[in-house]
Amino acid sequence: MIDLINMRFRDKLLSEKLEFRDENIEVLGLELKKRVNKIFKKSFSIREVDTGSCNACEVEINALANPYYNLERFGISFVPSPKFADALMITGALSKNMYPALMNAYELTPNPKFIIAVGDCAMDGGDFKDSYACMGGIRDKLPVDLWIKGCPPEPIDLISGLLKLLSK
Repeated sequence: MIDLINMRFRDKLLSEKLEFRDENIEVLGLELKKRVNKIFKKSFSIREVDTGSCNACEVEINALANPYYNLERFGISFVPSPKFADALMITGALSKNMYPALMNAYELTPNPKFIIAVGDCAMDGGDFKDSYACMGGIRDKLPVDLWIKGCPPEPIDLISGLLKLLSK
């Protein structure tokens, strides 16, 4: 093990250069940053709420924080509490057990707030809508400002959706 560490320091190979393969991310991201700076004074905070999903949407949302997409460089961050959020990003079919928690998060989010439904399940329950534990989606429970379609939507679709929301 010590030989491997010595080799790394001797060869000076500490990391690889990150090459962007998709120019759309940069184009959309810079436009997104311009809108965030104009509307929210350089910071737009999102609280993600999972109301009973299969976690596919969460994987794609988490990808927004990786070095390839790095959404924070465009002024958008995910916060741990709805008290600090400008928007709620809701994923998954609304389960009966998560309904009180979702409504609590909605009430704690300061006005004005945006509601973003991510994925097909968030809007109408998707494949889980006929389950005994599912209340369907949030379509008739909360005023949805943006629905990002897909099962799951790709990170570039999430970025495009946020840009569309802030362009209104």
